[in-house]
Amino acid sequence: MIDLYSWPTPNGFKVSIMLEETGLPYNVHAINILSGDQFKPDFLKISPNNRIPAIVDSEGLGGNEYSLFESGAILLYLAEKTDQFMPATPRAYYDVIQWLMFQMGGVGPMFGQANHFRKYAPDKIDYAVERYSKEAERLYGVMDRQLADDEFLAGFYSIADMACFPWVRSYEKYGDNLLEKYPNLKRWIDTIEARPAVQAGLAVLSEHISTGPITDEARENFFGAKQFQQK
Repeated sequence: MIDLYSWPTPNGFKVSIMLEETGLPYNVHAINILSGDQFKPDFLKISPNNRIPAIVDSEGLGGNEYSLFESGAILLYLAEKTDQFMPATPRAYYDVIQWLMFQMGGVGPMFGQANHFRKYAPDKIDYAVERYSKEAERLYGVMDRQLADDEFLAGFYSIADMACFPWVRSYEKYGDNLLEKYPNLKRWIDTIEARPAVQAGLAVLSEHISTGPITDEARENFFGAKQFQQK
């Protein structure tokens, strides 16, 4: 059994989608990152970087309990555990790895910064908004060009698509009307979003999604000094 510790964010949805796609049985535990659950000792034991998602596999490596943090590592682990959504041939394997790293090193950090400075920063910093919004759009263009000739990022549906999709689907956070410029990317989003397992993965903890303004407590837990107090 997999225990998933998560919250309804793009990184959280990456793993819930993968779990639904593989058919592995799992339990969900809400880690409310706005109220500070990520700093609790029990969670830090499995996620020392105080970030979601994390998993505990009761039948992990060698049949023993095993915990993992970092969403990209979790996707790779689940792919190997189930022999799904990762190819065996070296060329195809590294095609997937390239696009997974693209999400982890580019899409996630850059889109996250764009969303932060556009929505959450207490002061409007035009330079930061423009810098990260333009980088988000550049990354949209990279994916759109790749998808001009292939249905999916690595040529077939894989963990690379599961990693990128939850970030890319929220395009309104990173720039206005982005998808009008990128028809191949829009087709890819629509194709993935229509998958029943993806819909089920996006529904995990969705009752906790908040569209209202962020509170002072949530801002402190999410962006404030508490992040730097952990030992």
